[in-house]
Amino acid sequence: MFRFASPYFFLLLIFVLAAVFFRAKKQFYPAMGLSGLSGIRNIKSSTALKLGWIIPVLKYTALCLLIAALARPQWGTKKTNVMTEGINIILAVDLSESMAALDFKLKGKVVNRLEAVKSVVRDFIQKRTGDRIGMVVFGSNAYTQLPLTRDYNTIASILERLEIGAAGQRTAIGDAVGISLKRIEDIKSKSNIIILLTDGRSNSGELPPGAAVEIAVQKNVKIYTIGVGTRGKAPFLVRDQFFGERYVYQEVDIDEDTLKNIAEKTQGLYFRAEDIQGLEKIYETIDKLEKTQVKVQSFAEYNELYIYLLFPAFFLLCAWIILTNTRFLRIP
Repeated sequence: MFRFASPYFFLLLIFVLAAVFFRAKKQFYPAMGLSGLSGIRNIKSSTALKLGWIIPVLKYTALCLLIAALARPQWGTKKTNVMTEGINIILAVDLSESMAALDFKLKGKVVNRLEAVKSVVRDFIQKRTGDRIGMVVFGSNAYTQLPLTRDYNTIASILERLEIGAAGQRTAIGDAVGISLKRIEDIKSKSNIIILLTDGRSNSGELPPGAAVEIAVQKNVKIYTIGVGTRGKAPFLVRDQFFGERYVYQEVDIDEDTLKNIAEKTQGLYFRAEDIQGLEKIYETIDKLEKTQVKVQSFAEYNELYIYLLFPAFFLLCAWIILTNTRFLRIP
């Protein structure tokens, strides 16, 4: 981290620029008057005369370096210590094939449900401070995609890599809740929440949603559930060797009763998101409901760099003094 500890000294550069300007405007008159120049017209300019421009350059460069040294350039490391535990948040994201439905619009472009979710969840992550966030993905099976961490850049990077069908074609809601509860146990916290997002009905997995919810109640884990997708039939892009690309409309069944039951028993809330605006409002609501008072202690260590400017400035000033009093001496 680079900075100038006293940047106001740079205001002195105004005087340097003014001096350069007036020097350029100043007219020099010869010390000896001549009736004509015909006698000296053929005299060639000496090397010293050709290099006369070096003298003002040495002086003004040295002054600029001295001013920059007065501004105290520093290089250091800024560190931040989070003094509170924060909240443990597990994002459980459905990657089943039904998430490929093209019923969302993002910035005027039609996108599938997963791309819409990625956009909104990314913004949600950036708003959190001091909380640990983990990620569980599920389809036919549930997997830990990322354990609890405060490395929000890594979370955003992992989120971008999620692909539809990576965890199987079906929907294992119970297993997703079970794996999420397991990840929450890794690090103790005063508050633990799961944000479960799905667009289907639980039709796979070893752990029934009801049993998973009972465990969540015992562990005092709050679950927010989100049913994502429009009602009725949704368009899917299908590719085959005979017809090429075409849109097929299919019925997508969201088990709202199960999602409502999960949220109610764990003292969470159930939401239905049918468009990108609705999805954004849902995560904004959760963000406001689950706020953490985070105490942060910041400190920084800096190394002074002005010495690296003083040495060349001193060298240039010495060169200017010597040259102006010897080879480039001006009389008067």
